[in-house]
Amino acid sequence: MKKLTIQSNPEVKEKFKNYPPNARKQLKALRKLILKTAEEVESITEIEETLKWGEPSYLVKKGSTIRMDWKARNPNQYAMYFSCTTRLVPTFELIFKNQLKFEGKRAIVFDLDETINEEAVKYCITLALTYHKVKHLPMLGA
Repeated sequence: MKKLTIQSNPEVKEKFKNYPPNARKQLKALRKLILKTAEEVESITEIEETLKWGEPSYLVKKGSTIRMDWKARNPNQYAMYFSCTTRLVPTFELIFKNQLKFEGKRAIVFDLDETINEEAVKYCITLALTYHKVKHLPMLGA
């Protein structure tokens, strides 16, 4: 397997420390899934982990930014965010409408106490990480 280089901004680690313990656990698991998925995509050799809008964000060449966060106004949920100008979330909703929860054209929302559908979420992550290669395809090549 190829080696994935992770460029991580130290502010991300601080952000994770400031989440409530139950949210931190879920967000760290989501982070791990994003990095694992990036490692499995052959064309991705480098990923940048930084803060965008104060949220942990993951960027790759030829991909669309993935962000994640927990917010005090919805204390029992956390979310994975995508650029609302892409076709990502509408496509995810067509494919996984009965398996995942969505917020508009920008997010997949999870309950803190749920076990996520890892296979479905991983598929969504893959499409986001390769978005600029697949955006011209019907249903993003799904």
